[in-house]
Amino acid sequence: MITIKGLPNYDIKTPAVVTIGTFDGVHIGHRIILNRLIADARSHGMQATLLTFFPHPRMVLQKDSNLKLLNSIEEKSDILREIGLDCLVIHPFTRSFSRLTATQFVRDKLVGVLHAKKVIIGYDHRFGRNRNANIQDLQAFGNLLDFSVEEIPVQEIDEVSVSSTKIRKALETGDLQTANEYLGYSYMLSGTVIRGKGLGKQLGFPTANLQIAADYKLIPAGGVYLVSTSVDGKTVYGMMNIGSNPTVDGTGQHIEIHFFDFDKNLYGQALRVSLLDRLRDEQKFESVEALKAQLEKDRLQSLELIAKR
Repeated sequence: MITIKGLPNYDIKTPAVVTIGTFDGVHIGHRIILNRLIADARSHGMQATLLTFFPHPRMVLQKDSNLKLLNSIEEKSDILREIGLDCLVIHPFTRSFSRLTATQFVRDKLVGVLHAKKVIIGYDHRFGRNRNANIQDLQAFGNLLDFSVEEIPVQEIDEVSVSSTKIRKALETGDLQTANEYLGYSYMLSGTVIRGKGLGKQLGFPTANLQIAADYKLIPAGGVYLVSTSVDGKTVYGMMNIGSNPTVDGTGQHIEIHFFDFDKNLYGQALRVSLLDRLRDEQKFESVEALKAQLEKDRLQSLELIAKR
């Protein structure tokens, strides 16, 4: 897959089948559109292209600085590469870009830059200044500018009943099972291992402290999770705590992972951690000994879940 940052940097001449959108989470609803896009491009010898935007339009137009996204740009790119997309175009979303008329966007960007010969979109897609153009307008542009339009019917999209907003709400309330089901994969956190206070090691459960790379990334509800990652090509399991460590620390938010049967130094390494199950809420224990006893229970529960997988 080719990744291009900004429409001005796009210089591919191959005709393309194009879809447009933020596709945050690349969830199972998105994949209906993407699978259709890729299959259609393959059958006609064209390029399967996704035009997406960053920052998220809501962050720019509504100044919604509290909006957290399901994927970092890097995570989204890797998922799309695995699906089989040919080209990902990440265009900076600005107020000036949002003021393009529907005609300017279609004529100058979709056709003039991306060489779109077909556009595949969901039934409710809107575009252009103030989002005032719809599928019928796009079809009219297609007749004028020589590209076809395929609309994914409402029945196909609504059948899966999934949205990025629903997934965000599930993660924020600790409903990891629903989130993963809607995503079609295990929710992930990507970051760098940094030095912590060594509290886990004192308890007999040494941890890797994960610093999330993207400040716009959604962090799920606090609690203890069963997780996995890949180190040197091998899958490693562990249990992760998201929270303030109220029994021994109680300040700030930390993301700490105790890996099972693993003692390699990970400081400074980039890790991508998949959240497989949620074990429990974070809680404050009456003593360090009570905390250690619970951590051992968490470990045994995790090992049982791993065995079932």
